Amino acid sequence: MAWPSIFQRGTLLSRFSHHHVVVFLLTFFSYSLLHASRKTFSNVKVSISKQWTPSAFNTSAELPVEIWSSNHLFPSAEEATLFLGTLDTIFLFSYAVGLFISGIVGDRLNLRWVLSFGMCSSALVYAFLVTASVQFAGGIIIFFGLLVSPEEIGLSGTEAEENFEEDSHRPLINGTENEDDYEPNYSIQEGSTVTQVKAISFYQACCLPGVIPYSLAYACLKLVNYSFFFWLPFYLSNNFRWKEAEADKLSIWYDVGGIIGGTLQGFISDILQKRAPVLALSLLLAIGSLIGYSRSPDDKSLNALLMTVTGFFIGGPSNMISSAISADLGRQELIQGSSEALATVTGIVDGTGSVGAAVGQYLVSLIQDKLGWMWVFYFFILMTSCTILFISPLIVREILYLVRRRQAHILSE
Repeated sequence: MAWPSIFQRGTLLSRFSHHHVVVFLLTFFSYSLLHASRKTFSNVKVSISKQWTPSAFNTSAELPVEIWSSNHLFPSAEEATLFLGTLDTIFLFSYAVGLFISGIVGDRLNLRWVLSFGMCSSALVYAFLVTASVQFAGGIIIFFGLLVSPEEIGLSGTEAEENFEEDSHRPLINGTENEDDYEPNYSIQEGSTVTQVKAISFYQACCLPGVIPYSLAYACLKLVNYSFFFWLPFYLSNNFRWKEAEADKLSIWYDVGGIIGGTLQGFISDILQKRAPVLALSLLLAIGSLIGYSRSPDDKSLNALLMTVTGFFIGGPSNMISSAISADLGRQELIQGSSEALATVTGIVDGTGSVGAAVGQYLVSLIQDKLGWMWVFYFFILMTSCTILFISPLIVREILYLVRRRQAHILSE
């Protein structure tokens, strides 16, 4: 059974060196900076919207009413909100293009160069000085401090592989019908040399089992997740009339729920050795949490609790698809576990998700303007249901596999 095998491999932790710790901390640090640079814009949406509208919102003593009123960008807050949604859409479309391109580039160039260049160049074009400055400094640290391969510290690829148990590299998704017959094959052995598999093409990556279903599912789920990410502070301020600073602080609880959800659900799926059933259960509960949060009362504590639960069931699966599942898809037996395919597959999944999120940001602002916030939540419920629909064949297949494995275990006893 899975439980003993997990804990028998507990000694694996002792095999990690300080290099692994440094790589983890640096990549976590870089993602935090990139995330913060995006989060800043959503946190100041309320202020931006007010500054773009007529003199009724002019609380500044620096500009006379006549000058302010003659230079406002939009005649109403509603039109300013629609434009903010358009900006989010433009950002996410360009983000999606960048993900597709960076995935292909990342399989062919040094990952340290790609990450460092991305952090520094994006810092040069963000409009917020503090986050941009810190991010640029982080890009410099990544360039000089991040190790991307064992060869950089004098180890060969073969030596590095021998430091880990073979089964720990087994992906939870592969293209074989009988998954019990899976045999790891991560390189082509020719005599005494090891030949790494070359980077696969974009089309070949799309044809890998599970890539298209998970990509389409992630397009729907990332739409919901990023709508919370971009619009939650604005919703809290607009719907409950809470101060912008209070709304910003409260929105953090959605991220907290997503962090806990991604970690716990990833751990459970590792134990089960299957991802789709865990995702399905979480997404079903996410529908209930969306219904509950849409009816949240004007109470900050209760709102924060419901927000955390919603983040757990929405942000958790979103984090799993963009990380663990993308890694599984990029290490399937059909491509012999080649790391040269990992970035391409990740770029396809995440890029497709960003296309869905880009479309969603404008739809959120449009639906809110025409129908109100409650219909926005109905839209989220529909998209979450579509996420389940796209991965339903994988859910059925993996549940049947778990049932067969359980029956075989009972018979063997």
